[in-house]
Amino acid sequence: MPKLDLQAYHLRLLLTALKKHAPHAEAWAYGSRVNGSGHEGSDLDLVLRNPDGLDQPLPQLDALRAALSESDLPILVEVLDWARIPPDFRQEIEREHAVVLDPAAAHSPAVK
Repeated sequence: MPKLDLQAYHLRLLLTALKKHAPHAEAWAYGSRVNGSGHEGSDLDLVLRNPDGLDQPLPQLDALRAALSESDLPILVEVLDWARIPPDFRQEIEREHAVVLDPAAAHSPAVK
């Protein structure tokens, strides 16, 4: 599984926000910070998946987005809702992603 290119301290900030504002959602990272084409200033692309039903939107995304924009994270974090993206984009993300948070799993995320 691909690894997320994010400093450990920044990952802790991200996980704190996710656990507070979307504690039951599964969070996947995709894009340049996963595929190896990113750099220090690259944004972080996230998609959140609703464990109660992948086609059900997550109501708490606005609060999460606000918390991330007000956080000490030095990078832009773009957050999408799995239920609101087209199927072809879902397939693209499924091909190459890193699990940032999986409330159902007992392991912690892998970081580069």
